[in-house]
Amino acid sequence: MDSRHTYFGSEVKCEEVSNTFPPQQQARQPGLEYLMIPRPIYDNPHYIGTGKINNQVAIISGGDSGIGRAVAVAFAKEGADLVLAYFDEHEDATETKQAIEQLGQRCLLIPGDLRNKSHCKYVISCTLEKFGRIDVLVNNLAVQFIQDRFLDISDEQWHTTFDTNIHPFFYMTKAALPHMTEGSSVINTTSINAYIGRKDLIDYTTTKGAIVGFTRALAKNIIDQGIRVNAVAPGPIWTPLIPATFTPDMVKTFGSDVPMKRAGQPYELAPVYVLLASSDGSYITGQTIHINGGGFVGS
Repeated sequence: MDSRHTYFGSEVKCEEVSNTFPPQQQARQPGLEYLMIPRPIYDNPHYIGTGKINNQVAIISGGDSGIGRAVAVAFAKEGADLVLAYFDEHEDATETKQAIEQLGQRCLLIPGDLRNKSHCKYVISCTLEKFGRIDVLVNNLAVQFIQDRFLDISDEQWHTTFDTNIHPFFYMTKAALPHMTEGSSVINTTSINAYIGRKDLIDYTTTKGAIVGFTRALAKNIIDQGIRVNAVAPGPIWTPLIPATFTPDMVKTFGSDVPMKRAGQPYELAPVYVLLASSDGSYITGQTIHINGGGFVGS
């Protein structure tokens, strides 16, 4: 059976059609991209920006690595300056900042814990002090904990998942909205699991469902302000969260259960975030766009 797929116009051989990864595991979440084997692909060199968000300012939480990094680089190609809010993955964040600056755009790094409302306000304050405006807010951070049995989910785990996966979306959006104007955009990262209900990620799945509801309701609430709110629901994407949360055996076959028989790479999501951030998406609000290799597509 043919075990090839194409990246950037050149064929890349996989060991097998399932596109296996070397077994690996990291010690803690949210994970470090520079330790991953292979490194995720965050930039498509054939993607040429056309100024879709020229002179705009975008805040991306979890922007140091994974999907956040890919989106940040695509935004920079489209002319935006970036603010990357991240936890403590300083080496990854510095690498992303260098990539953005090489594209001629400015980048502000703000480490800290977005579970704290005060820190979310600080991110907004620093953004306004540095750039004087906020045009795009990408809420993109999460933790997940594998539990085969529902009864093994502790109260502490449940609260940690909610405190990380949904509360910062509320805090960041509430702090940013007063400074956003007509044409601005909020983009929330949810997950395919909100639609398929993954049985070993119940608390994670629940928070991702909450993000979908938050997106739909907020979009209607602020539509008269001309600010659009949408979500992206990734399927299996090769990001630091995977080796930081899955067992080595799970990592080995990660993504092989979707029709395309492979995990997605972060760069494959970035153009959708550009669409939703730019005037190309001017008639799109309250929607969730699914990028999942042919997996379940919800409404």
